[in-house]
Amino acid sequence: MTAAALNSHRFTTAIGSILLAATLAGCGAGDRLAQVGQQPALNAIQDPTTTAGYRPVQMPMPEPQKAHYNPNSLWRSGNRAFFEDQRAKQVGDILTVVVTISDKAQFDNETTRKREDSSSLGAGGALGTAIDTIFMPAGVAASDIASTDSSSDFKGTGSVDRKESLETSVAAVVLQVLPNGNLVIEGRQEVRVNFEIRELVVGGIVRPEDITSDNKIASEKIAEARIGYGGRGQITDVQQQRYGSQVMDILLPF
Repeated sequence: MTAAALNSHRFTTAIGSILLAATLAGCGAGDRLAQVGQQPALNAIQDPTTTAGYRPVQMPMPEPQKAHYNPNSLWRSGNRAFFEDQRAKQVGDILTVVVTISDKAQFDNETTRKREDSSSLGAGGALGTAIDTIFMPAGVAASDIASTDSSSDFKGTGSVDRKESLETSVAAVVLQVLPNGNLVIEGRQEVRVNFEIRELVVGGIVRPEDITSDNKIASEKIAEARIGYGGRGQITDVQQQRYGSQVMDILLPF
């Protein structure tokens, strides 16, 4: 493929991408125009396992242990209390996830590099005299045949200052009970205030032993935790860059 043909192909691809993005934006814009003056709709309550893209969690598990009973004993192996345990333990049970995120990170990095190099090549003595007489032009000495000088300087600085804080609670549903007894949970919460919806999504794997007596689990005790907090509505829409600007930021090389 020639350079002209390659450039033409790239230009056609870029135009196609822009048209595709504009089409998709037009479809989304049509839906948004139909909802002008209306509050954003809440999503219907549904089984998370039926949503597109859902995949059951698979983790390495130890060999299952069978429960056994001791003669003349009121206890069964694995029980945590004499009376029935009210904490979540099977598919469909509900527990409260206490989300507490307080992260702060601050880094300052500075790198400085400097290098200088100087070298020269020449000949002296009888050899230098012979070279001056035979090879070198007038006014040039063999003692200074060649010389090089080089230097380089580099300085880089960078800093990160980040602080995040989130405290809230959300009810989650047990979706799976893994062979070792751990629970796969997921919870969603939507709150609408005027024309803005705030969404909170929590998911992960928890140990039944980490669930407190009042059926709560702290977010830092969730393995493979997935916590999402965001929103949609008029305020979020204003804070987003326009579709055309996003496309051009991706396509433009400068």
